[in-house]
Formats: sequence, C-alpha cells, structure tokens
Amino acid sequence: MAYKKKLHLSPSGRTTAPIEAHLTKRRKGKRPADRQSIEREVREILARRVSGTLLGVWLLISEHLRLGSWELLTAWTKKDGESVEPRLALQLVHEAALCVTGVRQRRSLCHQGFEVANGLPFIATDEEIHRLLNAHTMREARELQIFLAQLRHSRGHYKGRWVAFDPHRIATYSRRIMPRKKSHPQKRAEAVLQSFFATDAETGQPFGCSLGSAGKTITTSAIELMGMLSRILPSEKMLLLADTEYENRRLLDHICASEQFDIIMPAARRQKVLTMIRDLSYQSHWAGYATGETSYKYQGGKYALRLIGQRTGEREYHYKPFIATGHDLPLGLLTTTYPKRWTIEEFFNFEGAMGWDRAATMNLNIRYGRLSLALIAQAATYQLRKKLPVPYRSWTAEHLSDSIFRGIDGDLRVKDDTILVTLYNVPERLNLRRHYENLPEKLSREGTDPRIPWLFNLKLDFRFK
Repeated sequence: MAYKKKLHLSPSGRTTAPIEAHLTKRRKGKRPADRQSIEREVREILARRVSGTLLGVWLLISEHLRLGSWELLTAWTKKDGESVEPRLALQLVHEAALCVTGVRQRRSLCHQGFEVANGLPFIATDEEIHRLLNAHTMREARELQIFLAQLRHSRGHYKGRWVAFDPHRIATYSRRIMPRKKSHPQKRAEAVLQSFFATDAETGQPFGCSLGSAGKTITTSAIELMGMLSRILPSEKMLLLADTEYENRRLLDHICASEQFDIIMPAARRQKVLTMIRDLSYQSHWAGYATGETSYKYQGGKYALRLIGQRTGEREYHYKPFIATGHDLPLGLLTTTYPKRWTIEEFFNFEGAMGWDRAATMNLNIRYGRLSLALIAQAATYQLRKKLPVPYRSWTAEHLSDSIFRGIDGDLRVKDDTILVTLYNVPERLNLRRHYENLPEKLSREGTDPRIPWLFNLKLDFRFK
C-alpha cells in the first residue's frame, strides 16, 4: 500500500503536552501513528528494502550501542524504549552528525534510510521537534551532558589533567530584539548566542557547555561548568586553561577555595600589573626567553595569587603577564601546558558545523537541548574517527559527513534477525571493512549487546562491495 513516509502531525494541543498525544493521526490521512503502527511501518520499509546515499549514517548505530546513547535519550525524555520521543531525539542526533543546517537539507533526508535509522517511518516535522525540545528544561539538558561525559570518561575519551575553558559566540538568526556583539573588532556587530565550553586540552573532546544570557555572567557560567566537571571527574585534580575574559576576583577566589581546581590565564594588561612584571627578577631559559614570578592580590580578594611574567626579546623586551594558582613551575606552565588551550579553538573549527556555528532560536530550553544532543552525535563520530587511518582522523565534521555519512551508495535489507547494510565502492584506505563487517560478533566480544533497542532488537551488519 502506497503512503507518504514524511509524517505531517497535528498542530493542536499545548506545547508541554506529551508528544504521543499529537501522534494519533496524520493531518492529511487516517492511518494511525501510534507506536504499534510505527513498528509495523518500519518493518514494512525494511522488508521492501531501501536504496540511497545516506546509509553511511548507519555506521553510527554501532557507536551508539557502544556508547549507550539510547539509554541517555530514554533518560532525558523520561520515556521507555517503545515510545516515540527517544526516536525523535535520535533524529536530532543524526541530523547533527550530518551537519544539517536548513529546511531543504532536512526535507532531502527522507526515503534514503535515514528515517529508519532512527526507528521511524518518517522525518518528524519542525513543529513536533519544537514540542519535544520545549518540554525539557535546561537543567535536564545539563544532566544529559553530565551522564554523557561520565560514559565518555569510562571509554577513555578524556585524560582529565588539563581542561580548556573558552566562551563561544554562536551567530543567531532569531528575529528577537537583542543586543548585538562583535566577535572580532574588525567584524560587524551581530546577534549572537553566548555559550561557554569546557574541553579536554589533551584529547580535544568536550566535557560539556553552558549557555549565557543577560542574567548570567561569565563567572556564573564558569562556576557552573566547574560543578559539572566535579561530577564527571570527582577524583581528578584539574588545571583550567582560560583566556583573559575569565579574569575575575570572584571566580579566582572560588578556584583558590577549591581543592580540585587550579588555573592559568593571561592577566589584563593594566598599568599596575605591567609595572610589577617589569620590575621582576627574571631567570633566562634560552636566548630571548625568560620568566619571573611574584605574588598578587586583587583589591578585596581573599587569596594571594601567582603573577608570572613572560619576557621575550634580547635588546628590546616584551612582557606578558599571567595569573596562576598551584605549584607548577612557570617554564612548563607557559611553554608546554598553556599552549594546549588552543585545542578548544580546533574543536570549534573542526566540529562547529554539528551545531555550534549557528542558532535559529533564542528559546534557551530548545537551544540547550539541541546543543546537548549534538554532543552525543559528536561523541559517536569521535569513536568512528578513531577507527579511521591517521590521515583521515583530522577531517572536519562536514568533510566526514559528505564523504561517509551522505557520500556512499548503499542498500538496506533484512535477513533473519539482522539488518544488512551493503555499502558500494567504499575506499579501502578508510579501513571500514575491518571494523564493521561481522559486526554482531565484534560487539559481542566487546561485551556490547548487538541488538538495537529502537529497531525492535534487530541486529546490524555491514557488507562492503
């Protein structure tokens, strides 16, 4: 029986009402859209087979099983695995992996196996996605990030010694009236959504993020991120690598009072600070480079801090001040440790297309929910990246999406209790056959259940031709 796979859902009902209340009928049809009919339609699609160029996204399903993504989504939606809501959330995760940014791209996902990968026979409309995200608070999204980071830590995604902090301004196309800010002195002011990220400075992987608003300062957001880190790595001693924007007496007092955190960051080039570092006794380490140190206390501050001066040059000296806590030697802090802060800039540049380069709405519940779900997509793609040969691990998120997730022809069918995905003309140099062929056996040896809960406990395997 012919039918449209893209579901048009009823717009009636309150935004906070359960999603299933809106999944009783199609707007232009009489076929039911309850969970039983969804399973029936998905199985019908699988029985009829699928051909398309989006079957590369199925590679992420095995990474979701290893990571525990489905358990995270059911916990966030507060629904069991048979419900629709976790599947809608999984659609958002896979859209982030595909770097989908516009309506036209979303509409082109249908009839190519993408919807079935989410356990759905349709692509959910923007209206239902809005209802799903708006029904969950920022607090719930933050808990999702913490649970995800705990799972990632158990899988070795973090080293945990050095943590890079950085604000990240996301351009927004919201029509709301709001202050406009410059991301760079030479650029035009634009409407932006302020966010704050924490990443592992050695592996470059994100721990989580927070959102800024008119009622939330950079200090408040940093302390919030530190609270998240304390729950993710409760027994780790961490050194925060931050920019000058984080220089604040309240934040530094909070760090000094903590037994878990230290910090290093450039100090603002105030006249008092510059005078102090020029008068220091410097130790030369090699030609043109020397360091010196003294103590410094802010007016009204509770704790004395380390003021480290960096002097470069031989005939003409240039000075740069740093504020630090802890007991690490100045030379190692300035030349080895602090430069690792730039891994967070690499994260924004390489992974930004997954959801950190533009914001369509300023509804903070919706935006924070999307950012948190995008972190699941980033974690799954990171696990896939590690299986690629070294030259291909540095692909940007867009390049990975174009080359693998949406750039390989394939077909999809079911044999017994296993979904078989055949991918054609995959370059052997990517080494995907080694990691994804005979997948159920590989997952079982790793201690991972090969059954896919959102696909009715079917297994998944790949063929490469």
